[in-house]
Amino acid sequence: MDVQSIKVACSSCNLRELCLPMGLSTDEMSKLDSVVSTRRRIKRGTALFNVGDKFTSLYAVRSGFFKTCVTTADGRDQVTGFQMTGEIIGLDGIVSDRHSCDAIALEDAEVCVMPFDQVEELSREFTTLQHHVHKIMSREIVRDHSVMLLLGSMRAEERLAAFLLNLVQRLHARGFSQSELILRMTREEIGSYLGMKLETVSRTFSKFVDEGIIDVKQRYVHIKNTDGLRLIVNPGTCR
Repeated sequence: MDVQSIKVACSSCNLRELCLPMGLSTDEMSKLDSVVSTRRRIKRGTALFNVGDKFTSLYAVRSGFFKTCVTTADGRDQVTGFQMTGEIIGLDGIVSDRHSCDAIALEDAEVCVMPFDQVEELSREFTTLQHHVHKIMSREIVRDHSVMLLLGSMRAEERLAAFLLNLVQRLHARGFSQSELILRMTREEIGSYLGMKLETVSRTFSKFVDEGIIDVKQRYVHIKNTDGLRLIVNPGTCR
């Protein structure tokens, strides 16, 4: 692969508002350009990194969709998250210098490689970047807490409704529709993430269709009644 041909320039990237801090000076942005040096293309179904791999870099998703997963003691894959364009993957490796999960591309994808030692060094130089790295880490902690709440106290309908609302909200922040989406993950992967059996996921999708809340055609989902989904998650909060 010709590395020069895929040289990254954060300063000219239309995703920089999603994965980079706002308010960097021209000089700071230039220094960041020198750190975020290359992109990697990952084919659908292949790993960006695996459990036990040495941690060297964070990865900003430039295009495509990923899932992170771990293998349980009985050999099952447990999905721990789904990552999309503009989100950062690889934070799991910071604690022990080894990755603690697999990151698998759900479609052909491209990531910007950010060598962590250089990101750390640069973040000490300007606090805007350091604050942003802390925000990314904090977001992961909040996400983990949200998933624990999802799995610990919600019924199947609440879990799937919350999942769809979260997904469409993140996609909308990237310029996509507020009501239509293509699911990049399978029903089985959704079930693994939400702690639901495959048949429960399928039955819950069908229930939402019957109630006129969504339309589903294979992986295409049209949310017809967003307030209906919100009411399932938080009864009494919709205006």
